[in-house]
Amino acid sequence: MTYENTSAEQPPAAQHDILTQGVAEELAGVFRALADPTRVRIVSALAETELSVSALAEALGMTLSAVSHQLSLLRELCVVQARREGRQVYYCLDDEHVYSLYRQALEHVSHGRRQAPSVRRMRSAHRAHGCQNGNEQ
Repeated sequence: MTYENTSAEQPPAAQHDILTQGVAEELAGVFRALADPTRVRIVSALAETELSVSALAEALGMTLSAVSHQLSLLRELCVVQARREGRQVYYCLDDEHVYSLYRQALEHVSHGRRQAPSVRRMRSAHRAHGCQNGNEQ
């Protein structure tokens, strides 16, 4: 659908609730946090259970320092939270929203892999011609 602005009225997009710049930056930060495969693997481990830094390092085959660095970034973006017990620091996902976002993205990736390549090409071509329906099967 094309929109011809024949009057001083706003285009349809301006009539919707568009995110403020601040909220958009915070949301982009969450997506940036999940854009790194190592951080996604950390999130996947924490989606199952709370883990200590040393348990995460061992499970991921990484150094304590490398895992701590990634956890620090995830904590700054409110993706994970920490709990100290004696000398150990345990991490878990910040809340149900993070878990839900992770599961939705995982389902999306799995759905794409289950489709035959010809179906993926057809859907890609369909979108290239202007289809914006996010509920395609």
